Amino acid sequence: MIVQTMTRTKAKPFLKWAGGKTQLLPTIDSFLPETFRNEDEVTYIEPFVGGGAMLFYMLQKYPNIKRAVINDINPHLVKTYSVIRDEPYLLIDALNELQTTFKVLEDYDKQKELYLDIRSRFNQQPLTDIEEASYMIFLNRTCFNGLYRENSKGGFNVPFGRYSNPTICDEDLILADSELLQKVEIMNGDFSNTAEHIQGYTFFYFDPPYRPLDATSSFNSYVKESFDDNEQIRLKDFYSNISDCGCYAMLSNSDCKGRNAEDDFFDRLYEAFFIERVYAKRCINANASKRGALTELLIRNYENYQGEPTNLFNL
Repeated sequence: MIVQTMTRTKAKPFLKWAGGKTQLLPTIDSFLPETFRNEDEVTYIEPFVGGGAMLFYMLQKYPNIKRAVINDINPHLVKTYSVIRDEPYLLIDALNELQTTFKVLEDYDKQKELYLDIRSRFNQQPLTDIEEASYMIFLNRTCFNGLYRENSKGGFNVPFGRYSNPTICDEDLILADSELLQKVEIMNGDFSNTAEHIQGYTFFYFDPPYRPLDATSSFNSYVKESFDDNEQIRLKDFYSNISDCGCYAMLSNSDCKGRNAEDDFFDRLYEAFFIERVYAKRCINANASKRGALTELLIRNYENYQGEPTNLFNL
């Protein structure tokens, strides 16, 4: 797919996504390996791509990334990335139709009825690729707080939100993202499958479902499969294995000790690596009073980094 963009729109996430890294990007950038910017050909791998803030940032800032691989366990999310890369114009047509249909319904109850109808169709497979991707974006732009959550049967179950004039079709953004995604290989499956794409100087960035700090902070049910402590341990084993293979790796996760001083789960799990605590702002939380500054972990498998990090927190 050759995409001709008529604007200078900057590529960025096309979905609002719990755990998005936009506001932490400068800090993460400063912690990249000292040798990163000087390498001629870098393979960049994200096993948990989510909303893609880090992906779009890295591909635009570092032209030495010659090969990029992204993965996610959520098949609807992965399908949407693929459609944006391969069929952006058909997607734009579908989103424009949904946007027009939604906006002529000025009554809240009628808009909610349309939302619930699209949600029901989205949960009733099979769909065409264009339908699946357009419904995914429509639901994200009109649901409560931009959340993605599934019930135990794998059905999207977030309620309708209240938005006066949501942008359902952002044509310029879709085209900008599509152009950037042309160099990206897109996978849907377990994070461990990304190891087969290690090639040359390889950098992994992991942004897995965070270990919840409390009952209301858990958004890791965005697919029906849970990501519990056993999965966190399995991820650490994978992190150790790729480290032994000579790959560079950085991982983000919640700072459980910041909420409970006795909870040293990650400090013990990643004790062989370099752990930094950085301030972050939580933008999505079921409890509005708990949105705000907190600390997160950045864990890396190399000592020397390229920048001078800010907003660090020291225990």
